[in-house]
Amino acid sequence: MVRIRNITRADPLYVQECALREKVLLRDVGLTIESFQNLFPGVEERFEHFVAVFDHPSGERVIGCALLLPHFPESGVGKLMQMVVDPQRQNEGIGRKLVVAVESRAFGELGLREIFCHARNVAYGFYERLGWEYDSDVFMEADSPHRRMVIRNPEPAPI
Repeated sequence: MVRIRNITRADPLYVQECALREKVLLRDVGLTIESFQNLFPGVEERFEHFVAVFDHPSGERVIGCALLLPHFPESGVGKLMQMVVDPQRQNEGIGRKLVVAVESRAFGELGLREIFCHARNVAYGFYERLGWEYDSDVFMEADSPHRRMVIRNPEPAPI
């Protein structure tokens, strides 16, 4: 059974999360975790790290992850970043579980009013099915077409 956990950088699963991010996302754009951290100093420490794990005879294995950067670029807004599911485990609902966990944390616990992401063209439909909406025209990022997509808190905090 796949579980979603919110971990810190001190958690032993963080090493597996970084390996998955690097293998599936960062290498394609010529980056490593170290070079990503050098390009964006201090950001890794601000991320909330969500991992999808399953029990393996040798211990828990990370098969997906998503990062939330709360209060970016301004208070009340968060950015979902570097969401990835191991290619061998895609189409099992793991990505949906990760997004639901991020939304629950962002809206339910942090009280954010919206979350956005820069979705690659192959992911537009995934986010749309989860209730996210387009918020931009197509733009290029990391040599790939993207669109800004957003979801707003269905129950914003009272004023």
